[in-house]
Amino acid sequence: MTRAKTFTLIKSYKPFHSKFDPCPPIGRKYFSTPPQLYINFQPPNLEQFTPEEALKYGTLWKFFYDFYDNPYRERET
Repeated sequence: MTRAKTFTLIKSYKPFHSKFDPCPPIGRKYFSTPPQLYINFQPPNLEQFTPEEALKYGTLWKFFYDFYDNPYRERET
């Protein structure tokens, strides 16, 4: 039985911290991978945005849209 491959756009890792390091540990770091990394070729009949939405999102195809959240933006509480 083959297992279907799943992917996540957000990945994380924990940087190595030596016991001799005088600085405090950094903690977990997160990074984003673009969706086009997970597709070999563009299949036919991909779902599309309307032309107005495509201009807003920067791509015609919904599969290739990748939301970017600015980590330096001030958060509303």
